Amino acid sequence: MTVNQLLDHMPAAEQRRALKRSVLVLLRSGEQIAVQDAPMRALLFPVRGCVALLTPLDAHPLLQVGMIGREGVLGAHLLLGVAVSPVTVVVQQDGQAWSMPAAALRHEPAASPALRRLLMRYVLVQLRQSATAAACLHFHALQARLARWLLMGQDRSAGDGFAVTQESMAQLLGVRRVGVTVAAGGLQAAGLIRYHRGWITVSDRAGLEGAACACYAQDCASYRLGMQFAPHAGQGDGTR
Repeated sequence: MTVNQLLDHMPAAEQRRALKRSVLVLLRSGEQIAVQDAPMRALLFPVRGCVALLTPLDAHPLLQVGMIGREGVLGAHLLLGVAVSPVTVVVQQDGQAWSMPAAALRHEPAASPALRRLLMRYVLVQLRQSATAAACLHFHALQARLARWLLMGQDRSAGDGFAVTQESMAQLLGVRRVGVTVAAGGLQAAGLIRYHRGWITVSDRAGLEGAACACYAQDCASYRLGMQFAPHAGQGDGTR
């Protein structure tokens, strides 16, 4: 198995062809791997770690509008014939990904029917999750949004914990650092997480799900309905 949900749900022969055209690359935390409105020349299928989808607005810091880990692919929009990235992408957690040249989609369309079908479905999933993220930012309290974000991060991590700083959380959630300090402190006081020196451990998964806004469950449902295959055992968007 490749440990990427999309690749793992392809027929064996087609998966072998896809991996033959791909190379395994490292994802280094903090690395910018795509810029909004700049060309993208490859699809990335994370197998470990995750990337954050960010968008700029005027002079404000970049705001997170999505996250992709081993449940998905970066660059699904290339299937639509759009070469430029709709968002800026920064590696959020160290890991690895299969990198497939975009030319492979253009040059061998008949050889990749399952991959093309999965990419089209994933585009729809991303559209639905982006709409949810916009509504979440407008209507939901910071602590509930933070709980949702932490669940998403854990879903895409290799264990119960992952590296993240309060400064990066504040930037990604579009709030001041003091707001994240208070929200994270509340979750820690409730025994849901442990935070120490840039490392967060989820100590009560069920409790954290209860503290999160409904958008987390909605994202999971969007993934299941959109991809039309049963998620792996566990929680989240089929990633755990």
